[in-house]
Amino acid sequence: MKKEAEEYQLKIMQIRAFCMIAERGTVSEAANKLFRTQSAITRSIRDLEHTLATPLFERHASGMMLTEMGKCVLPRAIRAIQELHRIPSLLSKLKQRDGGREEAEPIWLFNLRRLQIFLALYRLHHTQSVATSLGISQPAVSAALKVLEKGAGLTLFQRTPKGMMPTPAGREIAPFISRALNEIRHIPEDLAAQQGVLTGIVHVGALPLCRSSLLPLAIAQLVTRHPGIKVVTNESAFSALVTELRAGDIDFILGALRQNDAVPDIHNQVLFDEELILLARPQHPLAERPLTPDDLALTQWILPRDSTPARHLLDRAFKALGMPAPQPVVESGDLAIVRGLLLHSDMVAAVSSHQLEYELRAKILTPLRLNLPDTRREIGLTFRQGALHSPAAKALLSCINETLADIA
Repeated sequence: MKKEAEEYQLKIMQIRAFCMIAERGTVSEAANKLFRTQSAITRSIRDLEHTLATPLFERHASGMMLTEMGKCVLPRAIRAIQELHRIPSLLSKLKQRDGGREEAEPIWLFNLRRLQIFLALYRLHHTQSVATSLGISQPAVSAALKVLEKGAGLTLFQRTPKGMMPTPAGREIAPFISRALNEIRHIPEDLAAQQGVLTGIVHVGALPLCRSSLLPLAIAQLVTRHPGIKVVTNESAFSALVTELRAGDIDFILGALRQNDAVPDIHNQVLFDEELILLARPQHPLAERPLTPDDLALTQWILPRDSTPARHLLDRAFKALGMPAPQPVVESGDLAIVRGLLLHSDMVAAVSSHQLEYELRAKILTPLRLNLPDTRREIGLTFRQGALHSPAAKALLSCINETLADIA
């Protein structure tokens, strides 16, 4: 989950009632399906419409018809409820039983604050930290966890010297809960966009290759056009970004693409490709002449971290040149560190041709005279398969494509 203070206070039971009326067409049918009274269902819809400040249904003698705003809310509401409905069957598999007759509705999951508490504890590992972050008491945190574990029929957290750590069951259900709450969080943004106002937060996984020009230029264009949008970047390693992408905690990843052919829930969109080059300071002893194998053997190297795609490409390139792969004295993907080391030493760095383009234009750094064969790679966007992008995320994606066209 992204930030509790921003959580739009919708009630999951109200969203469930909304989805059921949209499916069944009448309050009475929805009430029968959900085993609730008609008055309770009617009150849920009235309160939901009040919270969202818009009518979701037209009332007719023959039943309930979605308004345009109701049609706008429905896809994301359905997705949120579906994510929560998947959890009981998942837990049954973890308990290694069919579970017999499935519960009609996992009511224990249909409480927004309870799910917020679960995700906060999943991240923070201490009940007091969760209580402080959510502005509630520590007993309230413990009580919510007790309800969740009773409903799950499994322990979701265990006490350890490092705090309350999720059990395998807790780890399994966390992405489903996170995706559900993120869908709910986007509902008011969808409604605002329907009225011509773009708001909300875009969370971007920013890999090194696009941090220096493409992403900053696109963000600048976005916030100029839509000042109601905020952008949050996440510079974690790719594996951590993919975990957050799957949970719906980031909207997309921008940078060097990985091969995800065997991963059905992740897909790539290629934007452009580029190759690796060698950089040094202009006064470097190797700056004005072709490089020899002896030069490379004596050089102090700054290289991408081991096991990254760029490092594999470099090793392959040097093998193609008949040279041993260089051994780095520094491994880093941080541009500020790489730039500082190059400017204040005789080290040589292997980087993307776009990563330090401003320094190349200003002649602060210079490329060395050695072509690295077969280091061209694809740069682009990584998405969660089937994700329904928020209006703010769509706007940033549009700005990225426009920026790319401008600088191409």
